[in-house]
This record gives sequence, C-alpha cells and structure tokens, in this order.
Amino acid sequence: MKKIFLLGTVVALTTLNGCDKKLDVAPTQTIDQTVALNASKDVEAALIGAYDALQGASTNTNGDTYAGGYQYTSELLAAVTTEVRFGGTFANLQELFRKELTTINTTAETLWLRSYLAINRANNVLANLDKVTDAKRSRVEGEALFIRGAVYFELVRLYGKQWGDGNNASNPGVPLVLTPTTAVTEANKVPRSTVAEVYAQAIDDLTKAEAALPVANSFYANKSVAAAILARLYLQQGNFAAARDAANRVIASGRYRLVTPFGAAFNTKLNNGGANPAEYVFAIQVNDQDGSNGMNTFFGTTIGSIPGTAGRGDIRIQPAHIAFYEAGDARGAFFIKPSANSANVFTYKFLDRFGNVPVVRLSEMILTRAEANFRLGTTVGAAPLADVNAIRTRAGLPSLTTLTLAAILKERKLELAFEGHAIHDIKRTGGTVGTLPFNSPKLILPVPQRERDIFPLLVQNEGY
Repeated sequence: MKKIFLLGTVVALTTLNGCDKKLDVAPTQTIDQTVALNASKDVEAALIGAYDALQGASTNTNGDTYAGGYQYTSELLAAVTTEVRFGGTFANLQELFRKELTTINTTAETLWLRSYLAINRANNVLANLDKVTDAKRSRVEGEALFIRGAVYFELVRLYGKQWGDGNNASNPGVPLVLTPTTAVTEANKVPRSTVAEVYAQAIDDLTKAEAALPVANSFYANKSVAAAILARLYLQQGNFAAARDAANRVIASGRYRLVTPFGAAFNTKLNNGGANPAEYVFAIQVNDQDGSNGMNTFFGTTIGSIPGTAGRGDIRIQPAHIAFYEAGDARGAFFIKPSANSANVFTYKFLDRFGNVPVVRLSEMILTRAEANFRLGTTVGAAPLADVNAIRTRAGLPSLTTLTLAAILKERKLELAFEGHAIHDIKRTGGTVGTLPFNSPKLILPVPQRERDIFPLLVQNEGY
C-alpha cells in the first residue's frame, strides 16, 4: 500500500500555452483531490473506481483481484502435477505452482497492492457518504462496504493462516485500514491485524452491505452478492449454520437458476452476447474496451476453429484430473485440445478472451447449502441429497440415492474446478497438496518485501 490515493492517483492540474491563455484547460480525466468529492456524482464516480480495482486495468493481461488474480493464485497453490501442470515462463507463477514463493513474488505483490487500492477507494466513498443524495446513499454505502469486506476476506485467507489453525486472536492477518489514505505518514505504518479481527471486519462490512443493498442492481453488487460472499466466508470458518442460511438467502431470492447445458455457464462473449448467464450471482465484466480476464490469459488457449478464443495456454489439465469424472458427466467432457495432435489439454471454461469472469455461480451456493445441511443434519431450503442431485442432473448424471460428505466434496471439486476454490477448500477441510499439509507455510503468500521496507511493523509470515 505504498501510495494509494483517491482513484489511485493524484494529478496536478496542467496548463497549455496559447494566445492569451485561451487554451488553458483542466484535464477531464482527473481533478484536484481537494475538490474531487464535493457532490453525489463525484462519490458515485469514486465507487466505479473501486469496482475498477476489482476488474483490473485494460492493459493488465494478468487480471487483478477478482478478474482472475485471486482465482488462479488459489488454483496454482493447490495444483499437484498429477492433475494440473504449469507450462508457462512467468517466474512468479512458477513459484506458486512449485510452492517455492519468494518475498519479491510479483503475484503476491500485485494482489496486495491492487487489493488495498480497492479498499482505499471504498474508504473514500464511505468517508463521503454525506455528499450522496438520499435516494442513492444506502446503495452506494452498501456497494462500498461489499467491496471492502469481500477484499479483506480474500486477503486474510491468502496471506494469513486458515481459520482455526492455531490461535485466531494472535495469528497475523493483514492490516485493517478503514479510513482513506492520501499520503504515507507514520500514522499509516500500522501492524497486521489478527486473523480474528480481519474476519470480524469482513463479516461486519458484508452484513451491513447485505442490509443496505437493493435486491436488483444491474451487474453491480446486490443483496444476494453480499450474502453469497458471506456464505463463502462462513464456510471457510466452519460456521455451517451461518453458511447454510446465507447460501439459502441467495437461492431463495429466485433471481438465479442453473443454466443448461453446463457449457452455457461459461465463455459469455462467445455464448451469451457478453451478458451474464442467469447462473451468475456476481461476475467481473469484461469487454474489448475495458477490463481483463486473467483466467483466460493463463487457462485459455487459441482454438483455430473457434473465433474469439485466446490465452497463453500455461495451465494444462492432466488425465488424472479428468479421470475423476463419471462416464456421461458433461463437466468431464468440458476440456479441449488446440489440435488433434496436441499433447496439451485445457479447460473449456475460460477460452473466451472477452468473457466475463465468474466470481460466484448459483451452483456454489447450492453445494454450500448441501454441505452445511449435511454436516448439521438439517434440511433448510432443501434436503442435501436434493441439492446435490440438482447439480448432477444438470451435468447429465443419474441421481444419487444416498449421500456422504465425501460425495458432496467431490461434486464441489468437479463442479467448481479451476474457478478459484481449490486451495481454500483444501485448507478448510484439512486436506493436503501433494505431501504438504493444509497448514504448510508454503501455502500462504508472503507479505511483499517492498511493503515491509516501507512499513516495518508488518511481520513476515513463517518460512520467509
């Protein structure tokens, strides 16, 4: 968080030389910070800037934060060579794949910086709510709280220990910054808050966001979006009752449905004219003018017979992963080779260069409710077996007649494969990554060295 200013930049007004200064103009894309947030429209513009920090700059092909960064980081940390291989040349991603991160890893650094950029922009909005017109204030506040809460949740589970691994009240999380930062001073050089404190802040932000947000809000955050991230957070904590109830609120809203066939839920530019499918609870919007799809960059590849496909083809799916799918499973057929004689196989989910990046799909909420109900012996919203069979039916599989926790977790693994859940599910269920236990320091990102150079109170994670 070296220098994170309003809308990510502070620009002095410039002048143009001309006859009698007639051409002296202020640039329209930036304004002086002292007058930036004087009216409702200014604060609303700042809110769009906070979303932009989630979306990633159009020139950034790696896809920041929710535009792919959080997701592919999770997948590479969880990757084992029997199921996935990384064939790219980027050293930062090789380190993630090999679990040999350094304190100057550029992915860890970029995620940290872009996440705090989003947080600071949200803080600027929250600090100026009095400027927002009454009719819009609740929505604007809810969206800013959602962004801040969601980003803090992503940060703490990437840079901190898994909830319950040791003492949550003393394990270092990430710094909590709840007011706008306009310059780096001694007052800004705060230590890392604890894992418990960061989770508490994220829950508070997301709970207030859900209450403040409208039911419908175009492709921006709404009540269901906030509830969905709360469901994800509570599941990470093992708070199954709260996870179940939050997921059920999303499902019971009736705003979302599983689309068929399975492939219709992906590659939105190729399949849906650029619009979100009815299954998307929240997605990062991408088009040929703005935004970046980091999932396409690394998971995608160019298929000559499918115009609009692209990608570096760095993350390749191995036969051992595909073998997990039952015969007839549409998800098991959702893989492709660039050509008949190619040795590399890629997921079909992210072939679309300008496809929107799914953050939450309805299927995740259904599986969360199923798992939580099963663990608790309850049937809130639906019986666990009914929820799991809904997912299996869409995949073209026969219904199960009995259910186990292992079966639910397998459906989750296959349904949500490569969408950013892998390392977090391994950690919350006490699994392993190869020979590494879920709580290995190698599965936690380092605090970037450049941040520690500026902010000496930031203690480093174990093993770095």
